[in-house]
Amino acid sequence: MERAEKAEVIGALQTSFAGAGSIVVAKNAGLTVADLESLRRQMKAAGGSIKVAKNRLAKLALKETDNADMSSLFTGPTVIAFAQDPMVAPKVAAAFADKNQKFVVLGGAMGKTGLDANNVKALATMPSLDQLRATLAGMLKQPGTRIAAILQAPGGAVARVISAHAEKSNEAA
Repeated sequence: MERAEKAEVIGALQTSFAGAGSIVVAKNAGLTVADLESLRRQMKAAGGSIKVAKNRLAKLALKETDNADMSSLFTGPTVIAFAQDPMVAPKVAAAFADKNQKFVVLGGAMGKTGLDANNVKALATMPSLDQLRATLAGMLKQPGTRIAAILQAPGGAVARVISAHAEKSNEAA
């Protein structure tokens, strides 16, 4: 690879790392091309990306970003997973690692916070941003529904009392 090609790869990696909500680094020694392609499809469907780059170029690209220093993770054959949504890359990578023993999550970063393999797995179990938004919307909607039910209850009680008095006066007459 010539110097211009290396500079282009480093620039592309820097752009990818800068826009990533989270980055996951994993060992891919022994994975078949079909396995790696399956991981790529899963990651793309979830909104993320996978890159395989020379470790030295990945380390150089990381130096120029605001992400945590993960240079120690880049040893041997590695694959880099990243996505704008901070939960996507850890979820897909952890799920893929559960199915493939040859794919081992090493760690990663979430902005300036470095993550080890256990942190990545913990992130994978957390709900996604959309799920959190849905939960929050449900919580905000719930008090309004309760208030409406409480406000309707006295009116219903008054109507039942008037109806009972009306029935009583009809029976008495």
